Amino acid sequence: MGLLQIVIVLAVLALLVKPVGSYVYHAFSNEPSRQDRIFGGFERLIYKLIGLKNREGMTWKKYALAFLLTNIVLVAVGYLILRVQKYLPLNPSGIDNMEQTLSFNTITSFMTNTNLQNYSGESGLSYFSQMAVIIMMMFTSAATGFSVAIAFVRGITSKGETIGNFFEDFVKAHTRIFLPTAVLATLLLVALQVPQTLDPTVTVTTLSGAVQNIAIGPVAALESIKHLGTNGGGFFGANSAHPFENPTPLTNVIEILSMWTLPASLPYVYGRFARNRKQGWVVFGAMMTLFLAFLALIYFSELRGNPAINAMGIDASQGSMEGKEVRFGIPQSALFTAVTTAATTGTVNNMHDTLTPLGGLGALGEMMLNVVFGGKGVGLINMLMYAILGVFLCGLMVGRTPEFLGRKIEPKEMKLIAVAILAHPFIILVPTAIAFLTDLGQGSISNPGSHGITQVLYEYTSSAANNGSGFEGLADNTPFWNITTGLVMLLGRYVSMIAMLAVAGSLVRKMRVPETVGTFRTDNTLFYGILIGTVLIIGALTFLPAIVLGPIVEHLKLG
Repeated sequence: MGLLQIVIVLAVLALLVKPVGSYVYHAFSNEPSRQDRIFGGFERLIYKLIGLKNREGMTWKKYALAFLLTNIVLVAVGYLILRVQKYLPLNPSGIDNMEQTLSFNTITSFMTNTNLQNYSGESGLSYFSQMAVIIMMMFTSAATGFSVAIAFVRGITSKGETIGNFFEDFVKAHTRIFLPTAVLATLLLVALQVPQTLDPTVTVTTLSGAVQNIAIGPVAALESIKHLGTNGGGFFGANSAHPFENPTPLTNVIEILSMWTLPASLPYVYGRFARNRKQGWVVFGAMMTLFLAFLALIYFSELRGNPAINAMGIDASQGSMEGKEVRFGIPQSALFTAVTTAATTGTVNNMHDTLTPLGGLGALGEMMLNVVFGGKGVGLINMLMYAILGVFLCGLMVGRTPEFLGRKIEPKEMKLIAVAILAHPFIILVPTAIAFLTDLGQGSISNPGSHGITQVLYEYTSSAANNGSGFEGLADNTPFWNITTGLVMLLGRYVSMIAMLAVAGSLVRKMRVPETVGTFRTDNTLFYGILIGTVLIIGALTFLPAIVLGPIVEHLKLG
């Protein structure tokens, strides 16, 4: 029965990939479509209001500068609101201003689409801050990432000289993708009993006669965009394990599909832009293969349970239910864990700190590879980065100048790709080492030994992958953790995005070379295997020693 639940969700996703991918392609192809009749008038009004008279294409440098400046302005406004929220309206609980290092971490987290939360939403933010900062950034950060992904795809597939206009892409990501889907998802969640209100906390008297204040608020609106935009920040501290955020197995499936469908459709979008749909399906197949491997690791590890508890003679027939909601059980908890770390969402419906060692390894591994679907297009960008690397390595082995989509791959592109690949493990492993070498870092670790290593490794991996979930046993609301994870989130978001935009800008200007019998094909089974192999080899070379010290040692200790 558990496997059947998972298979049904996978089948629904597979049915959605092509229609959703076609919709996204027409939204950003800049070709006339029926969408123009629906959204065109509203978009032209926005263009007029922001002074975007002509929407000519940008070079990669202008595109990068445009999205960076837009993000900086949003960060400044959001930070100011958090620092003065107690003086602003819609604060019925009288919540105080947020501390400065926590404000830095929070605003960085939500602008980078990480949504790592070192605070509890119901007690740390006013309704105004939840809407004007958190929900606003859930839209804008997702739209930024989505726009950059589309620009990158244009750069490596088109015949033009530019990669598009950021402001046009940014507006379309809102009007055609996130706003309409978020409204529909909000209405659906409200119909399924998720709260949506501006009323203050509800005061009730319990059966024992005690008085309890129950936090409510605009929960459904935040839930919809947090999953659609692969954001992940929760309205409540318990995130999607809270019954107000995720009350039933049906809402659980809706949230899984909300955060997974757009990332899963992007390989198909890439195939449409490349005029080779088979190419897109090869990338999708590689992503799905890796996902299924990690999902199997998480599911069967949790189903097997904790060997130490089993040895005590305690009935563990349901598997390892520690930290999980009974209404979801092992299947929907494991699937949610695999999807949220694959899609770099960070929302959780169970406590990742209580996962079995191998279950935690599955979640950790997806974020370390950072190519298993990914959110906001990051998974597609990174997977195509590995595709170009795979082509380059194959070209070296046969003594031929490598080509990708009809363009030669030269040292300039490979240097940029090397920067993007090496930056990810660097910003994970170096801060992890610093945390263990300092009292400021060690003082927050709540578990000794290998599990403590995994806690710290997971925190920085989640930050670098812009995921946001955490092993919540770590006491991370301190200046040390707020500042270091904030810096890691910034580097994890912008280094790879800028580097890959530069690759797209370089490739878009190159002349296409004709395909010959010696051209290495990238739309067949052989390349599917090479792509997966390249990802796993690079991942093992960079992260295997750290993984051995953490979850693998912990698993072996359990016997």
